Amino acid sequence: MTTSRDTVLACSRAAIPGNTGNSEPVPRTYQRSAPSGPGAPETIELFIDRLLDYKALVTRIATADLNDTIADVLAGAATVVIPAGLDAAVTEACGRAGRVVSTDGEPTVLSAAELDTMNTVVTAARVAIAVSGTIILDGEPDQGRRVITLVPDRHVVILHARQVVATVPEAVGILNPVRPLTMIAGPSATSDIELERVEGVHGPRTLHVVIVN
Repeated sequence: MTTSRDTVLACSRAAIPGNTGNSEPVPRTYQRSAPSGPGAPETIELFIDRLLDYKALVTRIATADLNDTIADVLAGAATVVIPAGLDAAVTEACGRAGRVVSTDGEPTVLSAAELDTMNTVVTAARVAIAVSGTIILDGEPDQGRRVITLVPDRHVVILHARQVVATVPEAVGILNPVRPLTMIAGPSATSDIELERVEGVHGPRTLHVVIVN
């Protein structure tokens, strides 16, 4: 009788370079994609439903309204940190109303103490998964270092509708596994202590997702 331990050990041995041991094929009968495709109306609606359930803020706009929307979303924020590769027009919008905008990496990366003085961070993202409401960043220039998305109290994420896929396998097929992946599912929160929800423990207290159609 083959036990689970035997199966795990056999798979481990087979993964070692040069090992000729054979392992059983992995069943892949799960749903890999949705017929509607990335950015479909039903995919976006499911994604928004998940975000709202996680207590995130969502704004859905047309491309032409992006810059003005970012300026409006940042109302009340005095300081904003952005990655070096953020779109120039969005960067300009971040600096409206006299806000102080600091670009991480230009000329040097910001320290944790400097980031702690920032009200908000604005980034793009790599892909989002509708079924789980997950946003994934991979450290590209328009997303920046992971730390800039963890220290400020509010994170504004810009997502284009075409970046929203329905299933996890679709997202995995897009991602490069060697990049520093950050997965975000709503504002940072925990219920570890007496099952009372506390927000802002491990990251931003507020997540605001701007979906561009």
